[in-house]
Amino acid sequence: MTSVDQETIEQFREDGITVVRNAFSKHWIDVLTRGLDRNIAEPGRYRREYTPEGASGHFFGDYCNWSRIPEYEDFARNSPAADIAGALMGSKKVNLFHEHVVVKEPGTAERTPWHHDQPYYCVNGDDNVSLWIPLDPVPKERGVEFIKGSHKWGRWFTPTKFTGVDYSRQDEGFETIPDFEAEREKHDIASFDLAVGDCVAFHFRTVHGAPGNSATDTRRRAVSFRWTGDDARFVIRAGEMSPPFLDFEELTLKPGDPLDSPLFPVMRG
Repeated sequence: MTSVDQETIEQFREDGITVVRNAFSKHWIDVLTRGLDRNIAEPGRYRREYTPEGASGHFFGDYCNWSRIPEYEDFARNSPAADIAGALMGSKKVNLFHEHVVVKEPGTAERTPWHHDQPYYCVNGDDNVSLWIPLDPVPKERGVEFIKGSHKWGRWFTPTKFTGVDYSRQDEGFETIPDFEAEREKHDIASFDLAVGDCVAFHFRTVHGAPGNSATDTRRRAVSFRWTGDDARFVIRAGEMSPPFLDFEELTLKPGDPLDSPLFPVMRG
């Protein structure tokens, strides 16, 4: 059992971002690594390849595979991840929302654009957290960057595909996301040196982005597990959503329902 101290919890709630050091043992990292190897060899229907043909490196993404990759389900149900999520959210109940794999091989130039996640998602509420779990050491200059406190802005930005194309969401009152890269000096931006076993925890509305992987010999593999808590409610947003849960046969929820369902199982509480 990995405990989360009060200082870490308070930092997450204030900044929308924190690091949990030594969160996962070698056993659980090995489980995730086997799952990721299986995922890459047998990608799911939502796999994405973001590196242009002929370019160096390889930027691979995939999500919503936990129910078909036993290592992911084992991690979600039996690792300390759900307990960490519950402590950070202050929730009695912890639902698995989904998992998301991002791999940047050495020499990958493509950035992950600045964005925040909740406008993509079919969930409203403040009780939520993503745990970004690296499977390789990540120096801060090649890691994800986060704008501290952005989860409290009360602003919702139009989702951007990792290819740089905006979703159509203006009818919901979402803002076009600012050029945060051009105004970096205006914000308190955090990134972290991460060892294998650490994880970064961030709120669904914390703005973040990431550089490519400029290393010549080190992969940057990470699996995120996303969790919701007590106040989470299902919502259908106008236009495309990601992940596209409306396409899933297991979906039985109506707008305003708690997420409790086979698609979003209760893991604690």
